[in-house]
Amino acid sequence: MIDNVQKLVESYPRVPITVDCVIFGFDNNELKVLLIKSDIEMYKGKYSLLGDFAIDNDEDLDEAAYRILKERTGMDDVYLEQVKTFGNPTRHPGGRVLTVAYCSLLNIQHHQLKIHANDLDWHSVSAIKEMAFDHKEILDGCYQWLQKRVQEHPLGFNLLPDKFSLRELQNLYEAILGIEMDRRNFRKKFASMDLLIDTGEMEQDVPHRPGKLYKFDFAKYEKSKRKWVGIDF
Repeated sequence: MIDNVQKLVESYPRVPITVDCVIFGFDNNELKVLLIKSDIEMYKGKYSLLGDFAIDNDEDLDEAAYRILKERTGMDDVYLEQVKTFGNPTRHPGGRVLTVAYCSLLNIQHHQLKIHANDLDWHSVSAIKEMAFDHKEILDGCYQWLQKRVQEHPLGFNLLPDKFSLRELQNLYEAILGIEMDRRNFRKKFASMDLLIDTGEMEQDVPHRPGKLYKFDFAKYEKSKRKWVGIDF
């Protein structure tokens, strides 16, 4: 039985699989993504996502994503989540190649880049018009995923410092969702969830009236198993 299954599998052509990582950050009130200059001649000068082939038959896709991120950035303490598979037969110039997109949200100040090869750097998502391969399509797909997910789960807090002001929190949601929000309604919405901890500290060295600093109560959120609802702005 096993031999028959193996023969069946071997009778089909092997399609290469790549993993592409979409790493989002937040800086200067802008949603940003980590990009690298493509080393493919036909895409010379264009940026691409952080990706590579899953080269080992024994390598899990999650393991491949973390390996690629470590090799390209030097970071190894970043959470990645599988988002979508892209399989257009013409997406890769070398032939049919499937790619699995992974997404992560991290605080730029807390995760310093340890490798700077091929102009690896952060770029404003809104300023990106063209990329190598079909990476703009992948980026757009992950951005849409992010817009939906931050309204269903408290993922957005991964983009902020441990301590943040309500102004920073609102700026973050406005940057991700691409809309302006009423200040009073926004604060009322989060206050009703009772998941923000007042640290008793204030902002320092800011060009506006200092605001209180808060922390998100992840322990309370997990303990209550509270569904992340009502973030419909």
